[in-house]
Amino acid sequence: MTQRMNYYEIAPDAMKIMMEMEKYTKKSSIERKLRELIKIRASQINGCAYCINMHTADAKKMGETEQRLYCISAWRECTFYSDAEKVALELTEHITLIPKKRVPDELYERVRKHFDEKAYVDLVILINQINSWNRISIAMGNVAE
Repeated sequence: MTQRMNYYEIAPDAMKIMMEMEKYTKKSSIERKLRELIKIRASQINGCAYCINMHTADAKKMGETEQRLYCISAWRECTFYSDAEKVALELTEHITLIPKKRVPDELYERVRKHFDEKAYVDLVILINQINSWNRISIAMGNVAE
């Protein structure tokens, strides 16, 4: 990986915290493929090619279809995402673009039709985690190779 500096060596305590959060998200109640779709969508919005590349490769290894990966930025117009996936992707967009979109009560209620309280918290943590990784990756000059 090309990057500006080895931030894992420079700030190991901070990166350890990031990795602990990553461990939490992997054990969360959110299904593995959906976690990757969320990571891809947030990374698309943030323009993080490194993370898009990583998470599309991970999703393919998990058996995600190319069709679903190629169309994720247009999920609203697709019939091959479930209602739960669609509302999770919408929440991803709202949290990623929180200064513009916020998370209105109406969206929260739609999310809660598919996800219980714990899953809602897990979604919010996961979305925040990928947004943090995107910002770290972009600021550190990580490049998709």
